[in-house]
Amino acid sequence: MQAPARACGIDFGTSNSTVGWLRPAAPTLLALEDDRPTLPSAVFFNADEDTTSYGRAALAEYLEGYEGRLMRALKSLLGSSLIDGHTEVHGRALRFRDLLGSFIGELKRRAEAQAGRRFEQAVFGRPVHFVDDDEAADRKAQDTLEAIAREAGFRDVSFQFEPIGAALHYELSLAREELVLIADIGGGTADFSLVRLSPERARSSERREDLLGNAGVHVGGTDFDRALSLECVMPLLGYRGRMKNGAEIPSSIFFQLATWHTINFAYSRQVWADLQHIYRDAAARTELDRLSRLVSRREGHWLALQVEQAKIDLSAAPDATLQLDRLEPGLAHAVTREDFARATRSLVERVGECVSGLLDHAGIGRDRIDTIYFTGGASGVAQLRARIAAELPAARSVEGDLYGSIGAGLAVEAARRYG
Repeated sequence: MQAPARACGIDFGTSNSTVGWLRPAAPTLLALEDDRPTLPSAVFFNADEDTTSYGRAALAEYLEGYEGRLMRALKSLLGSSLIDGHTEVHGRALRFRDLLGSFIGELKRRAEAQAGRRFEQAVFGRPVHFVDDDEAADRKAQDTLEAIAREAGFRDVSFQFEPIGAALHYELSLAREELVLIADIGGGTADFSLVRLSPERARSSERREDLLGNAGVHVGGTDFDRALSLECVMPLLGYRGRMKNGAEIPSSIFFQLATWHTINFAYSRQVWADLQHIYRDAAARTELDRLSRLVSRREGHWLALQVEQAKIDLSAAPDATLQLDRLEPGLAHAVTREDFARATRSLVERVGECVSGLLDHAGIGRDRIDTIYFTGGASGVAQLRARIAAELPAARSVEGDLYGSIGAGLAVEAARRYG
């Protein structure tokens, strides 16, 4: 490149976000927090200080014990009925659209501070499906994100599928042509593209013939967190426990606490009243004591972070131990990779079926595909990677920058579209 690109590429992710900008002899990804290119997609409204923080700072303030409201997995709101609703923060109503706008605006401000210039044009990544099997809802989700981006100050906004962004980044490293399955498994979705890539093709602005198929399913890292939590952790709080009459303890609060974007719902007055009623008639008193302690102290996000870390640890080790002393002094709980595999078997199979369907629809022999390129934080889950690789036993597996490939590839697309 002879001059910096006019536009940036933005990977607004369920768990982490990045901003890419092509410029001569410089890294593509801009540093967004503590000299790191990733900004966790989290916002903390600090009631003690009456401040708002983002990313790692948001998580740190929450874990330090400040009173306030932590919001994470913000992207999950797109395509859901919640996006048109609101929540309460410091006694005031906050629209979920405005919450997303606050985070997108912060991404823009940080990127511009690092770049030393304004960005008015951007290519945003999007999953292959915001919403599975509902084109109208999927279109509404993209339109909502576009409107939010424009309100944040972007004049020209366009979109590219996230796995295509990852493909464009991987293509920069190639010395010969490859037929590649891009496996992008992030916090909220698993997206796949079958693409023909090469150094020569990289110089072309029209790549329609090189894209042989797209598919996606609404399964991602937060779903794996939820499944692991319900299978291995929520029973410690009374999930699947019994009432004195033999009936199972109502499960709604456990599903709320196991799902990032509904954790705060477990802190309502109605839920607390229901919990007291359940406690009086329950046999599982020890477990419900832990649950009551968790809810009264609003430690749901802390517990979710412990589960998320266990998921990460199990991608590299056969077992992991959760330190749960905030529930009960000295409480620790071991989970194994086998436990994790059992908890997530149905999720893994849904992803495997998505890949199989894409390959069948493309009509290309599986033996002709050279490479599976893994990106996205959840692509490190061992049983998920193995299931995808089983569809293409002759293909080699390549691990990209799990958190940066998409943002870097979107920067390539932004330079092509806007100069």
